[in-house]
Amino acid sequence: MALLSVLTPVLAVVLCLMVGFMLLKSRDTSTSPGKTKGGSEVDSRPWVDQDLQDDTEIRAKEGGDDDWVDSNEEEEHAHVPYSPLRYPEETMLERSQALYTLMNQRRSVRFISPEPVPREVIDRVIHTAGTAPSGAHTEPWMFVVVSDPEIKHKIRLIVEEEEEVNYRQRMGDKWVHDLTKFRTNWFKEYLDVAPYLILIFKQTYGILPNNKKKTHYYNEISVAISCGILLAALQNVGLVTVTSTPLNCGPQLRLLLKRPVNEKLLMLLPVGYPASDATVPDLKRKHLDDIIVHV
Repeated sequence: MALLSVLTPVLAVVLCLMVGFMLLKSRDTSTSPGKTKGGSEVDSRPWVDQDLQDDTEIRAKEGGDDDWVDSNEEEEHAHVPYSPLRYPEETMLERSQALYTLMNQRRSVRFISPEPVPREVIDRVIHTAGTAPSGAHTEPWMFVVVSDPEIKHKIRLIVEEEEEVNYRQRMGDKWVHDLTKFRTNWFKEYLDVAPYLILIFKQTYGILPNNKKKTHYYNEISVAISCGILLAALQNVGLVTVTSTPLNCGPQLRLLLKRPVNEKLLMLLPVGYPASDATVPDLKRKHLDDIIVHV
């Protein structure tokens, strides 16, 4: 009895601690962001598109290590002399100013003419985009050029269906409000009208002729750089576009265009000449002093 009287307070304390721990754990499970009461994962940020996340750390979940190529199996690249043309300082200043003037005229244009554009021009600007740097020179990009009216219309239907959900549910009131000044909505007539749609896919990993997988380092950043060069190349030939990242459309568009599982949609660009009555917002860009710091 004496021993029981001594242990009773200790047991009571232990019991209280266990009950308190269980209550706290239950509370965390039911109220933490990104989880339901049953503990299942949900997206606490529904506007985040999984296809737009970087996949550099790809692990071989679908198979063993034998499915992936060993870097030692690849041939080394020979190094060759590199001597680009060097300009006098005055010429450098002139060229830099000329390029700035050209690129400062670039705008996101949603009113695109159906006037035909030579296919060879599209091929060359994409070839230019393919000169972008990439992690370990993996070149993890694929450009799908759509000119078939039926396929373009199917793309429009997919995009508009998802965009309506984005505007009404996923994006939130603040985002939608911030877009009102640009007069945008989920209707994308230019997807039917533009002579070309360029869909840029990032390859999360490479597939070699022997069916082994090859890691594509920094595939998101690499393809984004390539897209930037593509925008400059389009501006250089007098064509216009509007950068579009169609949230949550990637899987459907990948299936429509019969792209492999290692490709994820990063960007969609309608491309053509501007419509004769095209308008754009009168936007001002930041001054140089606001975007540069010399150290």
